[in-house]
Amino acid sequence: MEGGSRADGRNPNQLRPFSCTGNPLHRAHGSARWAQGDTVVLAAVYGPKPGTRKGENPEKASIEVVWKPKTGQIGRQEREYEMTLKRTLQSICLLTVHPNTTTSVVLQVVGDDGSLLPCAINASCAALAFAGIPMKHLAVAICCGVMDNGAVILDTSTAEEQQAKSFAHLVFPNSRKSVDSKDPMQKDEESERGLISCITHGTMSEDNYFNCIERGIAASSKISDFMRKTLQKEASGDA
Repeated sequence: MEGGSRADGRNPNQLRPFSCTGNPLHRAHGSARWAQGDTVVLAAVYGPKPGTRKGENPEKASIEVVWKPKTGQIGRQEREYEMTLKRTLQSICLLTVHPNTTTSVVLQVVGDDGSLLPCAINASCAALAFAGIPMKHLAVAICCGVMDNGAVILDTSTAEEQQAKSFAHLVFPNSRKSVDSKDPMQKDEESERGLISCITHGTMSEDNYFNCIERGIAASSKISDFMRKTLQKEASGDA
C-alpha cells in the first residue's frame, strides 16, 4: 500500500464497483442480488407468515434470518452473521404493523472476496424493500480496515482483511423518505443520524475507530444514493 495504492489499484477511499438486481427470484415475496466486486450475496424475503416462533413477542412481527454459505456447512461465523443481521433488520423494520407474524430473510453467498457481512446487509435491505416490508428506514453497510501502517481503507477485499490489523463492519441508517421521495433533498433528519451497528475485529485505537466512522459515513452516502436509484427504477418499472 505504498503511496496509498492498493493491490487492485484502488485508493484508500475507493469502493469496488457495486450492483443490485431487483427480484431475481420469482417465488420469493421480494429478493435482491447485491454485488461489491467479487463479493455477491443473494437475499430472498418470504412473508409475513402468520405466527411467531417460541420465545418471540406475539405482539410484534418477528424477523428470521437464514444464512447459506457458498459451500460447506454453517459454522460459528455464519451463526454470528445471522444474529447480527437479525438485530440490524429488527431495528429498521416496523415490527408493530404486522404483529404475530414472521418474515424470513434467506441469504445465499454466491461469492466472497471480503466485506461479506456488509454486502449481505445491503442485499437484505434491498430485498425487504422489494418485498414491501414496512420499514422506518433502510440501512447501508460498509467495511473499514485499519492496516499496520495506520492507513484506513474502505470496502476491504479478503486479502486486505487478512493483512489488516483490525477492521469494522459499520451499518448506517438511510432515510426511507429519501428512498421514496422524488425530491432527493427531502430528508428524515432523525434517521439520518447515528450508527445502527458496529462490529469490530482486532485491536483499534479510538482515533482509528472515529476515522473509520467518518470514512464510513462518506461512503454510505454513495451506497444510499445507489440504492435509492435502484429502488426508484424498480418502482417506476412496476408502475
